[in-house]
Amino acid sequence: MTMKSPKRRRNNLSYTCLTLSIALLFLIGGCGGGTAPPPVPVKAKSPAVEKKQEEPTKVAEKTEPEKKAEVEFSYNPSGKADPFKPFIELAPVRSSRTVPLTPLQKYDLSQLKLVAIISTPEGSVALIEDGTKKGYFLKRGTWIGKNDGKVTKILKDRVIVEEIYQDVFGQTKKHEITLMLHQAEEGGES
Repeated sequence: MTMKSPKRRRNNLSYTCLTLSIALLFLIGGCGGGTAPPPVPVKAKSPAVEKKQEEPTKVAEKTEPEKKAEVEFSYNPSGKADPFKPFIELAPVRSSRTVPLTPLQKYDLSQLKLVAIISTPEGSVALIEDGTKKGYFLKRGTWIGKNDGKVTKILKDRVIVEEIYQDVFGQTKKHEITLMLHQAEEGGES
């Protein structure tokens, strides 16, 4: 009896495993490789039966399955508060006028500077300047400012402008703004 070396035994074992694997692959590959079964023979039907069977299929072809209408979302803001509107709003009460705005009504009162007041027997007249140093004369009743202000009084050192606005509760309020005369400083230009 001859003893086989361990290396030789491993080679025989691997050869045997390889042979078995290949045989197994052939067996698995051979399964299901048959031919397709022959088609079922169609029986001859009478023309009346064929016609009856065609009609329902035609009806089914004509009517499409009902599509469910998608409901579109729409938002109706009527009766709801505007989330972007400020809580406190001082809106001027604007009367519907057909007269176009004067140049003085295009400026905010903070952009105007009272330069001089002239006293005359008919009434006082004030001189104001805009940011470009253009001068305008004011009399009592002159419309001034973006918020429909009206000159109510011209005193010796100031002009009083009255603006009418609606508060948050819808009540009409009056707001008086005073334009002060700027005095020339001593030692400055005269």
